[in-house]
Amino acid sequence: MRVDKLKIELDERLLVDINFTITNSLALVGESGSGKSLTLKALLGMLPDTMKLGLEYKADFELIAGESISFVPQNPFTALSPLTKITKQFFVSKERQEELFERVGLEKDLLERFAPELSGGQLQRVVIAMALETTPKLLLLDEPTTALDPKTRVLILELLKKLQQEFTFKMLFVTHDIGSAEALCEDIVVIKDGRVVEDGKMSQILQKPKAQYTKTLIEANFAHRNFRR
Repeated sequence: MRVDKLKIELDERLLVDINFTITNSLALVGESGSGKSLTLKALLGMLPDTMKLGLEYKADFELIAGESISFVPQNPFTALSPLTKITKQFFVSKERQEELFERVGLEKDLLERFAPELSGGQLQRVVIAMALETTPKLLLLDEPTTALDPKTRVLILELLKKLQQEFTFKMLFVTHDIGSAEALCEDIVVIKDGRVVEDGKMSQILQKPKAQYTKTLIEANFAHRNFRR
């Protein structure tokens, strides 16, 4: 999938002006306010009416949220009702729910629980299972591991890689955490103030970043890790 133009304007001020290609798994990395969330909302068709969107892309599917595109939010509580059993929040049969739970490593009896009864890691797996209901072509991930402890974060990232192989969807992973991006994605786009600063293969960018902004992000993320092997 190639996005040739994604422009977002507000009151004639250009907030985002980027292009990128999702070959398999792409990390969109930048600080808060860099335009990451606006990019996700644009692809999901969720921008407020006050903003003007220009979008040109080439793909073998239409960008239709809830059909060809699924979304995993940062906080699973935003996607789940605390007052309704998990099973009632799916739109597929009980049999399909149990199959999806098995795919994400959850016991099927958790379907009868309420969201507050589950751990953060379990809830994130529930939301991932829900995102797979429609067998999407593109999975959008909005920093889904930020609120998790390090061990659970690794397990969720490994799960996403496994599921991508099984379901063959493309992934756009929005994050400020370059460590998680490195673990999950093949390619990376670094953005600042709604513009692309640097892009390319993950390994190449991490080893030899060209832009000072990218270097600063990497140093901040890997301050206590010798990643340049």
